[in-house]
Amino acid sequence: MKAKRQQEILRIIEEQDVETQDQLLSELRAKGMQATQATISRDIKELHLVKELTGYGTYRYTVSERKASLNSAGRLRTIFKEGVTSFDVAQNIVVLKTMPGLASAACAAIDGMEISDLVGSLAGDDTAILIMRTNESAQNFCNEIHKMMK
Repeated sequence: MKAKRQQEILRIIEEQDVETQDQLLSELRAKGMQATQATISRDIKELHLVKELTGYGTYRYTVSERKASLNSAGRLRTIFKEGVTSFDVAQNIVVLKTMPGLASAACAAIDGMEISDLVGSLAGDDTAILIMRTNESAQNFCNEIHKMMK
């Protein structure tokens, strides 16, 4: 639920200028997601959202460029340490086994990393497949996963 809500927050601030937490909360509720102001505040911190001045003299939430890559890497590391139970490689495909319900979160985090050798990902309930460009890039990514799991 948290990952889905945070993904929706990122989508909202990308599509429109959101100036306040109340406005963000209203947009989430309009999309059928329930949250409290305290939850939104925590999400803003975790997503490293900052306010920037628009060309119209107003402010809007945006992802801090300086923190964006660190945030994604930290989230990915947390998801992998706590949710991934095993992984393996088959040619250019990496298969992740996760705790039930976490495969989608793992794929969302990986997709957010903008890995150049990642062609795409597909998630079920507890299994995700990552399609890499080459066999070598799949093996290299498995090596990175192994390091993150330690």
